[in-house]
Amino acid sequence: MTYLQLVNNVLRRLRETEVTSVQSTSYSKLIGDIVNDAKNLVENAWDWSGLRTTLTITTTADIFNYSLTGSQNSIKELNVYNDTSNVVMDYQTAKWFDDQYMLQDPLSGSPRYYTYNGVDSGGDTLIDLYPKPDGVYTIRFNCVLRNPDLSADDSQLIIPSMPVVHLAVALAARERGETGGTSAAEYFQIANGYLSDAIAQDASRHPEEVIFYTP
Repeated sequence: MTYLQLVNNVLRRLRETEVTSVQSTSYSKLIGDIVNDAKNLVENAWDWSGLRTTLTITTTADIFNYSLTGSQNSIKELNVYNDTSNVVMDYQTAKWFDDQYMLQDPLSGSPRYYTYNGVDSGGDTLIDLYPKPDGVYTIRFNCVLRNPDLSADDSQLIIPSMPVVHLAVALAARERGETGGTSAAEYFQIANGYLSDAIAQDASRHPEEVIFYTP
């Protein structure tokens, strides 16, 4: 569903006139902001299949700090692989990395550990690797990548649309104070129902992530 379709879905439910562009009126702009608020809340509620992707780093000898291009500091890692050496990489703390690089001569070789080290000038996440690469290695970050706010009328929503629509209706109804017979609290209950159903459906694709094992 596009940004414009989302906004018009919300407007209809609020008994407002549909628009030809999100930027058409001051009220449609407000609903557009509320739709993005709802989108961000729904995106953060679950690691949606539609947001899962792989970002790749290609190393250079003697360089240990890399930008995770495209991450925009909005990722949640799922797992990290050194695809060249066929090993699962492990996270280590920033202090552990400082100890390896500052307090002793760092090892060179195939990277087995990673940590986060801020963001670059373009807003992408910076990653440190250890041992310091001694050549070309492909590092794969399987992650959940949250999307930026919708902006253009034809911007596509990647996650399920109905939880976003109904949460936006609830937020908009609460903002203006009257809802034509349905209370804001009831709208939030409806939105939560759509959200829980969407999560349950998507979680069925990743059952290992919602099953807890006891030792």
